[in-house]
Amino acid sequence: MDWTRRDLGKLSVGAGMAALLPPALPRRAAAEDTVIAHGVSAFGDLKYPAGFERFAYATPGAPIGGTFSTGYGGITFDSVNGFVIKGNPAIGLSITYDTLMVRADDEPDAVYGLIAESIEYPADRSWAAFALRPEARFRDGSPVTAEDVKFSFDVLLEKGHPQYAVLLNGVTGATVEGERRIRFDFAPDTPKRDMPMTVASLPVLQKAWFETRDFAEATLEPIMTSGPYEIDAAALSPGRSITYRRRADYWGWDVPAMRGFWHFDAIRFEYFRDRSAQFEAFKAGSFSFNEEFWSKLWATGYDFPAVNRGDILRSELPDERPAGTQGYWFNLRREKFQDPRVRQAIAETFDFEWSNRTLFFDLYTRTDSFFEGGPMQAEGKPTPEELAVLEPLADILPPGVLDDPAYVPPVTDGSGRNRRNLRRAARLLDEAGWKVDGDVRRNAAGEPLEIEFLSDSPSFDRITIPYTEQLQRIGVKATARRVDAAQYKRREDDYDFDIIVDRKGMSSTPGVELRAYFHSASAEAKGTQNLSGVSDPAVDALIEVITKAENRETLTAAVRALDRVLRAMHIWIPQWSKAKHTLAYWDIYGVPDPATKPKYNRGVIDRWWFDAEKAARFGDKFTG
Repeated sequence: MDWTRRDLGKLSVGAGMAALLPPALPRRAAAEDTVIAHGVSAFGDLKYPAGFERFAYATPGAPIGGTFSTGYGGITFDSVNGFVIKGNPAIGLSITYDTLMVRADDEPDAVYGLIAESIEYPADRSWAAFALRPEARFRDGSPVTAEDVKFSFDVLLEKGHPQYAVLLNGVTGATVEGERRIRFDFAPDTPKRDMPMTVASLPVLQKAWFETRDFAEATLEPIMTSGPYEIDAAALSPGRSITYRRRADYWGWDVPAMRGFWHFDAIRFEYFRDRSAQFEAFKAGSFSFNEEFWSKLWATGYDFPAVNRGDILRSELPDERPAGTQGYWFNLRREKFQDPRVRQAIAETFDFEWSNRTLFFDLYTRTDSFFEGGPMQAEGKPTPEELAVLEPLADILPPGVLDDPAYVPPVTDGSGRNRRNLRRAARLLDEAGWKVDGDVRRNAAGEPLEIEFLSDSPSFDRITIPYTEQLQRIGVKATARRVDAAQYKRREDDYDFDIIVDRKGMSSTPGVELRAYFHSASAEAKGTQNLSGVSDPAVDALIEVITKAENRETLTAAVRALDRVLRAMHIWIPQWSKAKHTLAYWDIYGVPDPATKPKYNRGVIDRWWFDAEKAARFGDKFTG
């Protein structure tokens, strides 16, 4: 997992697809009933054996050099400390630091040693200890020690982003058992299946560096880290550009989990005031790689000379990960959204079919589920396995969960008139006590039903403004408000919004991260990912079952049960997804065979390489 905000999960070290290596069999220590292994997963299965050479999807032998450059529009940054709530952290910071272990992206949940050469844990996973590699070094040449690992854990809990406290709930402490051995203990009543992977994925920072600095503050001074790249301080331009330089002296190039990755000498992220400016800069060659998220541009915007000449290539890579859930999220902390009928009425007013046909060129499919596009998605009526999880909670479940099919949003004719849905939405608001008074709906106290859609991106205006017009037709005073990135972040962190857009990526093995998304423990802490403020005993209980599941069958049933409950609560207005990455890039890259793309990662920035021969035909355009 990626522990810095705003990195969007695209820069995780290690990614992957099909390997033909035999499964690993972790060995047991002779002296006591513990497992000592080179990796760990939720259910104990490892694809790669001890002593494996590299991940199967790596690109060993690729030339080192050149620059990978890409752009981001409508956001900014003023800090390179991505571990605290203050400031807007830059994109890509995760490539500057190491973790004890890193994910293999051709497996659902396995991690393998990086700083740690091995992990030890008992059968009940009540603790996990890591043996650190003696060669692990920070970029100043000093060794990475167990004291640094303990410091990192302690300071993240004490001063880090509130999300850490949610994710690390149940870790009772970290104990230094030697210069290169660190042990984490877990509370007796906490679900322990995922805890070894959770602590193994924590960033490791240098204790000595922070002795003279306040960890809680935003900063533009590059933090002392040990990863394969470092921030180019001379090229740092806050809010405009950040460049990372490959470290030839990086200690971990020969670690199996790192071998054959990260071939660019420099990785640069350019920031733009909006996506239109970003696209124009890409066309002009200001940066060389663009993942296109704007369907209209992908369908109609790539008819320009550089594409027609073949200087810019386009490709679509399959995205085999669970699509997760993107949508407009209600702030349930607000009184006007307490009645689920109000939320359902607002949700049913959204005409996805019109948006998809008119605005998206039919490139998307409607999201139904919080676990869209995978085996965890609930469908139809509950199965016997799901009922076994749900029935003990019958008294606290939303109506219909045990008997009805999982909720799916209504389908319209795509005309944009949406009359049937508007009539149903109006009835739901009537039932909830919001009656029409002239052209506005008011409650018994005479207060109008006013809602504001908050955004920091102009790309959503064309979607949200027509939506607000539909709501106004049934008496809801709906408006769309766009603010700058800094104000947006403040309001998001303070939960100062009615409805906000967000996307939550879901794991192939859902677990502890669900606490951050939907658990009551994260409902009020400032700056968490529980944007809706979900605080529900049935949801809490189901998350507990999920995190304690001992096999995939039990896990799948429990996640589907949670999906049903969340959908019945109407906490969000589901939007859309597509099962592919739409990429455009100047023809300066070496690109691996698409068949080797990692299943659980885009597999671009850490596997592609700079092709100097291709780049030469563009002169010095891409040499910086």
